[in-house]
Amino acid sequence: MATSSNIRNKVQSLRDALNQHNYRYYVLDDPDIPDAEYDRLMRELEELEKAHPDLVVPESPTQRVGAEPVKGFREVKHSVPMLSLANAFGADELSDFDKRVRERLSFSGQLDYFAEPKLDGLAISLRYEKGTLVQAATRGDGSRGEDVTHNVRTISSVPLKLQGSRVPDLLEARGEVFMDKAGFKALNNSMSESGGKQFMNPRNAAAGSLRQLDPRLTAERPLAIYFYALGECSESLAKTQEELNKAFRTLGLRVNPAARRVTGVSECSAFYDEIAERRESLAYEIDGVVFKVNDFELQKKLGFVSRAPRWAIAAKFPAHEEMTRVRDVEFQVGRTGALTPVARLEPVVVGGVTVSNATLHNMDELKRKDVRIGDLVVIRRAGDVIPEVVSVVKTKRRKNVKKVQLPARCPVCDSEVVRMDGEAVARCAGGLYCKAQRKQALKHFASRRAMDIDGLGEKLIEQLVDRELVENPADLYALNAETLADLDRMAAKSAQNLVASMDKSKQTTLPRFLFGLGIREVGEATALALAMHFGDLDPIMQAATDELEKVPDVGPVVARHVHQFFAEQHNLEVVAKLLKAGVTWPEIAKTVSAATALQGKSFVLTGALANMSRDDAKAAIQGLGGKVTGSVSAKTSYLVCGDKPGSKLERARNLGVPVLDEKAFEDLIQRF
Repeated sequence: MATSSNIRNKVQSLRDALNQHNYRYYVLDDPDIPDAEYDRLMRELEELEKAHPDLVVPESPTQRVGAEPVKGFREVKHSVPMLSLANAFGADELSDFDKRVRERLSFSGQLDYFAEPKLDGLAISLRYEKGTLVQAATRGDGSRGEDVTHNVRTISSVPLKLQGSRVPDLLEARGEVFMDKAGFKALNNSMSESGGKQFMNPRNAAAGSLRQLDPRLTAERPLAIYFYALGECSESLAKTQEELNKAFRTLGLRVNPAARRVTGVSECSAFYDEIAERRESLAYEIDGVVFKVNDFELQKKLGFVSRAPRWAIAAKFPAHEEMTRVRDVEFQVGRTGALTPVARLEPVVVGGVTVSNATLHNMDELKRKDVRIGDLVVIRRAGDVIPEVVSVVKTKRRKNVKKVQLPARCPVCDSEVVRMDGEAVARCAGGLYCKAQRKQALKHFASRRAMDIDGLGEKLIEQLVDRELVENPADLYALNAETLADLDRMAAKSAQNLVASMDKSKQTTLPRFLFGLGIREVGEATALALAMHFGDLDPIMQAATDELEKVPDVGPVVARHVHQFFAEQHNLEVVAKLLKAGVTWPEIAKTVSAATALQGKSFVLTGALANMSRDDAKAAIQGLGGKVTGSVSAKTSYLVCGDKPGSKLERARNLGVPVLDEKAFEDLIQRF
C-alpha cells in the first residue's frame, strides 16, 4: 500500500525542523527549544519511519548523529565513531530495554549494568600518545568533529600527561565537558555586568566556551570534565565498564564518583530514583541516567543500530524545560512594595508539575528577554524553584504580540509606582497602607524562620487584613480566640491553638526578631550578624550608618536601609507594641568579637543536614564572619558534610580539605 502524501509531507516537515534545530544547537550554540521538545520531534519521526520503512533515507536525522562541524576549526576524523544513545522515558521503557538485551543474548538471569548520571554537557574525545595529550575533538556528526585541543588544554581537570606505571602508547578517552551550576551563574552574572550576551543553560555555556578561537577566553570559563568511554586504544585496558572506570582513575582521568555497577532492572530503577532525588543537590546539571551493559564482550555481541549501541540507554528525567504561550503579564506586589511581572501561561507540565505562572523577575529582565503577551516561551522549573521564563522562541513570534508596560499605579492600592535611579525594581509607594504589602509583611513575620507562628497561614492572614483586624505585626498579639473563631475555616479549637502558637512565638531570639521585621535586604545572615555585633536591639535602633557598616558583610546600602527603618516613627511604634505585647529573647552572651570568629575562613556545604536547613547553616557561618562558597578548592577551609554528599566530598579529600560532619560543625559554631 502506497504511503499517502500527507504522511510524506509530515515526515519531511519533521526532518526539516530537526535539521534546523540541530544547526542551532550544534553549530550556532543558540538553541530555541528545550531538549524535551527536540526529543518529542525525534520520537515522532522515528515512529513514522518505523511504520513506513519505505520513507527511510540515509540523510534522515534518525540515521545519523548531530550536525556537520562548523567552519573555522580543523576537521578531525574519529577512528572509532562517537555515537549517541537511545532514550528511555519511564520505568516501562527501561524494563523493555533490559528485556531486549537479555533476549538478544539468550540470557535468562540478571545482567550487570554500569550506571552513571547523564551529564548535560558536550561530548569530547581526547587522544593521548605515549601518555601525552596530542588532540581533543568534539563529537560533531559522530564520524568527524572539530579540533579544540587549544581550548581543552586550558581545562584544569584535563591531564596534559597521563600518570601511572602502565600507560598505553595510544589511548582515546571519551567524556563530557560541562560547566557546574555555580560557575554558570557566575559566568552569566559577569556577562550581564559587562553587557555581553548571557547563556541559556550550562550546556550552551560549555559548548560556546569550547568553541572560542582564543584559548585565553576559554581559560576564563569554569569548565570541567568527566570521562566515561574508550575510543581507540593500543592495548586492552579492561574487560568491563567498571574496570575501565578504575583504569581511568589510575591514569589520572577524572570519572564521576556517583557511577557504579548495578545488577538487574530493579537495581537500575533504584539507581535512577536515587540520582533523581539527588539531582538538585548535585553541583552540575544532569538530564537522566545512562545504563550500559557492563561486560565488553557482551557489548560486542549486541552491536549497534544506525544511530546508537544496543547495549546502552539513556533513562531521561522529566523535563525541567518546556514551551508554552504567554496569555498575559500581571504585576504582583511584594512585602517591600516591589512590583514583580508574572507571566500567566497556557498550562504545561514541567518536571511532573502543572505550571501556569512564571516569574519575569523585574522590568529590566523582561525587556532583556523581550517577552511579549502572546509569545511562545521556554520556561524552566528546577526542584522547588519558582518557574521562570528562560527565553522567547522568536522564530515563532506572531504579528499581534503585545509589549508589556510598567503600570503607573499600584494594582492593589492605586498608589504611585516609583522606580529609583540605578534600581531594577519598581515599588509601590503605599507602604503599610497597601494591603498587598501588609499581607506579605505579616506572612514574613509569621514564617518559620522568623517568629515561627504555627497555623498562621496565607489564607488566614488575608482574612485578618481584609476584615481590618490586623494592620501590623503587633496587632497579631491582640487577637483572641473568640475573634479568630469567627473567621472562615476556623473553629474554637483551632482558634485556641493559634493563640497558643502566638504566645509561644513571643519567646524568640534577637536574630529571628530582626529578620521578622522585614527590613529591606536584611536576611537571616545579616540579622544574625547585627545581633552578634551589637548584642541587643536598642544599640541597633540607635546606630548611625557608619556604625552599622562596621558589622561584617553590612555595606552602605544595607546600613542605609537599617538606619532608615528605625528612623521611621511608625516602625518604632510597631516595635514598641511588640515588646509591650511580651515579645522577648534571651540575652546574647557572646561578645562582639564572636562576629569575626570565623573571619578569613571559607566553608562549602554538601549533603542534607539533619538538625538545620542549609540556609540556617549558611547564616550561622556568615554571622560569625565566615564565607560560604559553592565549590571546593585548595583555599576552602572546611567542607561541612551532611547525608548523601555529592562529588564535593571526593574533591575535598583529594585536596586535603578538612571535612566536618554535622556534629563537628555544630560543636565549632557553638564554641563561639
